[in-house]
Amino acid sequence: MNAAGRRRAQSRVVVLDRSLERLPLFRLSDSAEDAAAAFTPTTGGRWRVLPAPGERVPGTFDQDVYVELFRRFFEAGAPADGVLTFTLHAFLRSMGRRVDGRTYEQLRAALNRLQRTSLESERAYHDAAAAAAATLNFSVLAAVHIDRRRIVERDQLALFSSMTNNEPGDARVTIGRELRANIAAGYTVQLSSMRYFALSSPVARRIYRLLEAVRADVGQKWTISLDALADQLPLVQRYPSHLQRVLLPAHEMLVSAGIISGATIEQDSGSRLVAYTLRPRQA
Repeated sequence: MNAAGRRRAQSRVVVLDRSLERLPLFRLSDSAEDAAAAFTPTTGGRWRVLPAPGERVPGTFDQDVYVELFRRFFEAGAPADGVLTFTLHAFLRSMGRRVDGRTYEQLRAALNRLQRTSLESERAYHDAAAAAAATLNFSVLAAVHIDRRRIVERDQLALFSSMTNNEPGDARVTIGRELRANIAAGYTVQLSSMRYFALSSPVARRIYRLLEAVRADVGQKWTISLDALADQLPLVQRYPSHLQRVLLPAHEMLVSAGIISGATIEQDSGSRLVAYTLRPRQA
């Protein structure tokens, strides 16, 4: 691969905190549910996602913003201070989203939600530097500042029906210290942003993230109970038949994308198990 090809390949890489990837964070439906989300890992401890007063738990759009943030963080060389700067316009284009007043507002809201949502770990989040499960509160973003532009470039005028509230802006955000520390320690997961954004289902995108997080421990075979998978993703459905209807199209997408070679849901001693066969990671 020539130098230009290597740069293009690197720009598609997303490096994420492996510990956070194993914990539920984003709701995978469009529910406006504002209640805290809770999870008990099999290794013990407790994990909670606590929205700010009057806000909801991060959802599907926020998941995509999170992935794009960490793609940019890796591309920028993982700056020690965690600071990233970008225009909202360029960020949305990188995500493959239509750029208009509505998506600008969605992005602003998502960035602020990633800062204001409190992640509470009681021996659930792994601190790689300490090599131990930590008890702490933190957030994905430590700081968010967005400036609206007062002078809009001529070629952007056609994007807006009204410029009063929809002016594009310049963002300056700071990645949370805890996530930066785990990434600096090499406790990471790698995704391809192209493969991630090519998956049209938020559930498939989340399963892709989770499979890469467990890959280092399980190799190419991973089996988990259906109930435990629903909690870890998380999914709001609870009946096995409903869960299978949600998972089936996501599994088909993951097979088509070459991320897994198969996924089966089987009955075993009264419980249902989900068995994944992962394909070797591709560059």
